Amino acid sequence: MPAELDVNRKVTVYVPCETAAVSLGADDVGEKIAAHDNVNVIRNGSWGMSWLEPLVEVLVGEQRIAYGPVGVDDVDSLFEAGFLEGGEHELRLGDITELPYLKNQERWTFRRCGLIDPLSMDDYLTHGGFAGLQKALAQDPEFVIDQIKASGLRGRGGAGFPTGIKWQTVADAEGEQKYITCNADEGDSGTFSDRILMECDPLTLIEGMIIAGYAVGANRGYVYLRSEYPLTRRVFAKALVVAKDSGWLGEDIGGSGFDFDIDVHLGAGSYVCGEETAMLESLEGKAGLIRYKPPLPAIEGLFGKPTVVNNVVTLGSVPDILALGAEPYANFGVGRSKGTLAFQLAGNIKRGGLVEKAFGLTLRELIEDFGGGTASGRKIRAVQIGGPLGAYFAEEQLDTPLDYEAFTKVGGMIGHGGVVVFDDTVDMAAQARFAFEFCAIESCGKCTPCRIGSVRGVEVIDRILADKDREENLNLLTELCETLIDGSLCAMGGMTPFPVQSALKYFPEDFKR
Repeated sequence: MPAELDVNRKVTVYVPCETAAVSLGADDVGEKIAAHDNVNVIRNGSWGMSWLEPLVEVLVGEQRIAYGPVGVDDVDSLFEAGFLEGGEHELRLGDITELPYLKNQERWTFRRCGLIDPLSMDDYLTHGGFAGLQKALAQDPEFVIDQIKASGLRGRGGAGFPTGIKWQTVADAEGEQKYITCNADEGDSGTFSDRILMECDPLTLIEGMIIAGYAVGANRGYVYLRSEYPLTRRVFAKALVVAKDSGWLGEDIGGSGFDFDIDVHLGAGSYVCGEETAMLESLEGKAGLIRYKPPLPAIEGLFGKPTVVNNVVTLGSVPDILALGAEPYANFGVGRSKGTLAFQLAGNIKRGGLVEKAFGLTLRELIEDFGGGTASGRKIRAVQIGGPLGAYFAEEQLDTPLDYEAFTKVGGMIGHGGVVVFDDTVDMAAQARFAFEFCAIESCGKCTPCRIGSVRGVEVIDRILADKDREENLNLLTELCETLIDGSLCAMGGMTPFPVQSALKYFPEDFKR
């Protein structure tokens, strides 16, 4: 039986303020619920269960009872069913912490997402916020870098480079001015973990950037944010003000004598600016073109100064590594793939959303146990991991463990953790053609293999599909892929062949139609 409602007490109701929820009507739902006198609406973040948005929760005793997905037209019936007391309703899901999708995750970086008001400093501090920064500031910078090394944290933006080694390189580099740059240009298909973290727990990114600055001797940070995230920009801008007003950002942070400030730079829609050197060029006000390497950004980065380039999830993982210790984080995962990664389920999937798990589960477990299989109910034919330039996995490869080395062995890459599912109606020759077409549009044009090879790739596939000298053109396509891999300046051209080669290997029949 639901608890009896105290009419003299305002009941706390949580309504998410994250982009997916808002796009599905969360603002209108929150406004209609707030119109009731005995309700206190808190706009929390998202738990990452996107298929249930807007996901509304009501605090009943110490439990948060979830209902979803809630539309504006559902609000009246919820009140009639006594949802403020946790009453039964067709949308009632029960205690949020007991939902299998959430309960079976290993939340580290995203543990506060959905739990707190993203812009409440009190909420952030209550749930362990800035404990990692305080611990870092009480030690010398080398201690901080050693903790990051011991944790095994690797870059979550795609390359998987050891974060501690990158920080050590910047710390050891000579230069009075150094920078921390956060790559929030989340452009891969099926990815949204950066956005969720910045909208639902922005202070953890701010804390991670400050810790990085302290570790390497940098006093300024820049966030490079994609222009397609207007809500993210507004939320993060407010979070910066909250942090400054509370003394956690700016001069003399926490009375430590350490200064650090953060600026936000908005991108202009260029996919290639997700590559670190093109991003740095854009931050400097130049066209987003790839730089030659060496020198590495850690030696000569932003404005020619030693620069840390990490993505949102990497930096967001740092605070609790300092607060809780490197060992608990390193105990997650397998082999050299330590810790957790926020996998994002998208495409033809029944339960799309964010799943933070330790490395080591299989792709099949992720898609079936969490995603529930395809939304269409048809058989899975292909899965693309690692963005639009990631390899396609056939159904027989779904038992591959999700870790960096296992994926490398089978010619794939985990990248940013985006997983896009296709059922058996997909045309894989068309998907291969799209890879070249995408590269032709998004290439910065600096190197010939990428600039010209992508255009020729579209033409060659068109000839194959038109049955014009098919075998000759298939051989030409193979050679073209090898040229792009070996000759391109960056991963834009170097990875474009991955989806093409995997489509040719596992779905050859689609090229013979």
